[in-house]
Amino acid sequence: MLTAAATAAVTLMATNASATAADHYVALGDSYSSGVGAGNYTSSSGSCDRSTNAYSQLWANSRHPASYVSVACSGATTQDVLNNQISALSSGTTLVSITIGGNDVGFSSVMETCVLDSDSACLAAINTATTQAKTILPGRLATTFAAIRKAAPSAHVVVLGYPELYDLGHSWYCPGLSGTDRSALNNAADLLDTQISAAAQNAGDTFADVRGQFHGHELCDFFNEWLHSVDVTDVGDSYHPTADGQSGGYYAAFSAVAP
Repeated sequence: MLTAAATAAVTLMATNASATAADHYVALGDSYSSGVGAGNYTSSSGSCDRSTNAYSQLWANSRHPASYVSVACSGATTQDVLNNQISALSSGTTLVSITIGGNDVGFSSVMETCVLDSDSACLAAINTATTQAKTILPGRLATTFAAIRKAAPSAHVVVLGYPELYDLGHSWYCPGLSGTDRSALNNAADLLDTQISAAAQNAGDTFADVRGQFHGHELCDFFNEWLHSVDVTDVGDSYHPTADGQSGGYYAAFSAVAP
């Protein structure tokens, strides 16, 4: 005989399984969604660098939705989402995830500048990016999120943010960029998340904040880092989540709010 608790647990599991089996999931976005830095890229994704370790693939592996496709692509901007990714959505789409906004303010070029150039050049690049995040980005995000809602009117849309990059508490003995540059990069990530969160809320979407998941696993958290450190030989991976960052950070944050 099943106890009441066991019966309830079995019923809940069956309900969740049936709900997930009915999901039609599409992952949109940029390199943080495609899985740059996590390795195991699918050959069919080409320069988009979609990884089998990306959080969307991990969720699909564990939940077995009715359908799953990722069209996330390294380097994608909001315009790329509108031009090249929205077409993957339909009225039957029930779940959408996206990370977007960083490339609209030139964050990849900011990172390259900070890795390869002087402190003053790094700070100037960050200041330019933060100005764009305040002035240009909100309108672009609003347009993009509205287009997603129009293309998939019944979908639960989850907008994920970006992690802070450095544990500033350990920064004083951590090699690489100066403390000033690290603090400015963290502040820029926080501002970006603030703008994205506000736009998601205005669109009626769910914002998943990954910063808490990455706490204790940022750069300078030696042996526990979930982000690639500065690498002048592979700048593209710098500041992107590792496979552990995708699973412990993004997948965990997404799973907490996805059906």
